[in-house]
Amino acid sequence: MIVMGIESSCDETGVGIVGWDGEKATLLADEVASSVDEQARYGGVVPEVASRAHLEAIVPTMQRARETAGIDRPDAIAVTIGPGLAGALLVGVAAAKAYALAWDVPLYALNHLGGHVAVDTLEHGPLPPAVALLVSGGHTHLLGITDLAQPIDELGTTIDDAAGEAFDKVARLLDMGYPGGPAIDRAARDGDPEAIRFPRGLTGPRDAPYDFSFSGLKTAVARYVEGEVKAGREVSVPDVAASFQEAVADVLTAKALRACADRGVDTLVLGGGATANSRIRSLAEERTRAAGIDLRVPAPRLCTDNGVMIATLGAHVIGSGAPPSPLTVATDPGMSVQISKL
Repeated sequence: MIVMGIESSCDETGVGIVGWDGEKATLLADEVASSVDEQARYGGVVPEVASRAHLEAIVPTMQRARETAGIDRPDAIAVTIGPGLAGALLVGVAAAKAYALAWDVPLYALNHLGGHVAVDTLEHGPLPPAVALLVSGGHTHLLGITDLAQPIDELGTTIDDAAGEAFDKVARLLDMGYPGGPAIDRAARDGDPEAIRFPRGLTGPRDAPYDFSFSGLKTAVARYVEGEVKAGREVSVPDVAASFQEAVADVLTAKALRACADRGVDTLVLGGGATANSRIRSLAEERTRAAGIDLRVPAPRLCTDNGVMIATLGAHVIGSGAPPSPLTVATDPGMSVQISKL
């Protein structure tokens, strides 16, 4: 079976195609058109700009994916219906419905977050019961996974800023441009992660064990920089970047390992664009190795938003025997992580 996935929840237009043999998905095509360069002038994602970019990119991206895979049409189409930006989601879902109707193939409306977990199976095979840490510009979640075709158990999430959003805001504060994650990662290589002890949010004994908060950390960085400027001292951007990055990575990985221990699982999956950050990856490797936990991390390209992750999740959902979604299915920008498909 050939499954096509369409992803348009934010600023990437992704069309991915996988082959499904009943047990494992195989990558056949992965085409992505990003509007990040257009968004950079605004310092962040502007929903209207993202929607227009999706409209312009969806057809050529679809054509490239079909050419790469060497197919005329798939056997099924999977599409992200949420969570995400309302206008951006509408473009992808409208396209998926049109292609499904024109090709007379079933449509599967899926949860974006589940795709970030499912894509790991392309490289590492079937996923045992696990905890997944998803970190991106719009999401920071700890998830309990038992079966990719079943609803996901949300263990914790951010109560304010997502980790990736905090990276972008701190980068803007330091005049490092957008997107902030790669810029901070590069600057941190020349900095001392112990130079400044920034706070670790929601890590007290009475705090929610799996929830996150990065707004206070962002404010602490701003106050530190303001204080240095007022005192007439030069701000060490590398030290600020490294110390901020260390605080984020420390909290993310510590809570992820706690969730693994509490749930009695020995597999941790990382997903989402911000997990391309070198310190988040290296600290996760250090701590999982010490705890005897198997760390699974997709290739960096597959961690960011893409159609392959939706196609892969669709393949697992189809393999479970789930019925297709109706062509009347609506987008759901605030879709709960517990809902795997509609």
